Amino acid sequence: MANVMLPSFFTDNMVLQRNTTVKIWGWAITNEEIKLTASWTDETFTTKTNSNGRWAIEVPTTEAGGPYTINIKGYDEVTFNNVMLGEVWLCSGQSNMEWTPSAGIDNAEAEIAAANYPNIRLFTVNKMTSEYPQLDLKGKWQVCTPETMKHFSAVAYFFAQRLKNELKNVPIGVMNSSWGGTAAEVWIPKPYIELSPVLTEAAKKAPQESEWCPTEPGSTYNAMIHPLVGYEIAGVLWYQGESNCGSDVYNKTLGGLVDSWRTLWNDDFPFYYVQIAPYRYEGGDYQGVGVRDAQRKMLDEVSNTDMVVISDVSTIEDIHPQNKKPVGVRLGNIALKKVYGKDMGLVDSPLFESAKADGKSVTVSFKYDDGLYFTNKKSEMFELAGEDGTFYSATAKIKGNKVIVTSPEVKKPVQIRYAWHNTAQADLFNKAKLPASSFKAAIE
Repeated sequence: MANVMLPSFFTDNMVLQRNTTVKIWGWAITNEEIKLTASWTDETFTTKTNSNGRWAIEVPTTEAGGPYTINIKGYDEVTFNNVMLGEVWLCSGQSNMEWTPSAGIDNAEAEIAAANYPNIRLFTVNKMTSEYPQLDLKGKWQVCTPETMKHFSAVAYFFAQRLKNELKNVPIGVMNSSWGGTAAEVWIPKPYIELSPVLTEAAKKAPQESEWCPTEPGSTYNAMIHPLVGYEIAGVLWYQGESNCGSDVYNKTLGGLVDSWRTLWNDDFPFYYVQIAPYRYEGGDYQGVGVRDAQRKMLDEVSNTDMVVISDVSTIEDIHPQNKKPVGVRLGNIALKKVYGKDMGLVDSPLFESAKADGKSVTVSFKYDDGLYFTNKKSEMFELAGEDGTFYSATAKIKGNKVIVTSPEVKKPVQIRYAWHNTAQADLFNKAKLPASSFKAAIE
């Protein structure tokens, strides 16, 4: 006889997605009967293991609540305690998602001390790689306390805290699966990359070796994401891009990641991400802003996505900005408005929409343009280029919710760009005090 076993993310303290049907699965002896009971329902769920010794049971969940127990009985039995029904978000990326309060964040001592949230649950996936997709990973659910929070993703924690504060009694589960230094390609299934000439070529230009992290396409996906496929989630948070600086198709790479994950989960879940911060990257002036612009472009290419701009809360001297709370809060505000229907007001940064020429003058329109203003009454960050492609500094004025841009050096404007430098920090904001994204575009 074989003991009933489950993947590591089915444990005490876990959060299961509320108001849906969740799948719970594991292993036992071939053809063994498995019975599952959950304390939020009177129903008993029964199945048998297949010829590979695998079993899976679908269980309807109710409104938010807990703590509950789950009992699974076969040859032996397993009981999970302190289980909550609530909202589950998967968080992934590189070092800025991995970054913990203990590694250094603003106001760390006070934030850690205040992190007593019994209804917030934290799950960190241990770092592993694999050449092939795995069935399990290492990690465990923990109740949020000062001791557990200080070793958890700061961005994911502040996101969970924001949701908890607004959704009140709804438990929040955040699962962090990230690895500092990784390019996006290691998080995408390798077969998916190989089916796309664009992704294949981009993968060849991504870092090929590193002393800090894996570089083989699909290697962290196989070990740190694939085992989670099927665990019901509300959405995904992503903070990565620094290691893909220099790519001119990052929007296609990240779009491929989103598509591959959604296909595997069979779910068009929300995918919200952080635009990388301005920083003094070595080797050029524009490879970082190129990725920022690609991240902006992806919003129009992939549905049910949104982006947080953070150039106002970062420092160009540190690739790991320590002001992590606004990052998590802004992600939380987007989710609260777009997933949970809360009236959060304006939650998006100004995003380039169009540029139209009238002689030497160019009128720039933005999405999310309510209350546009410059921090110093005027902007030094707009540039225009004529048919020769040479950009010149331009004068910008706000008229209504439009920006009017002119340059004496450019008589017939053809292209426009804004905050187009690795270290450029926005000086254009909307009334929600959210900074405009960098952009480069043709003029109509």
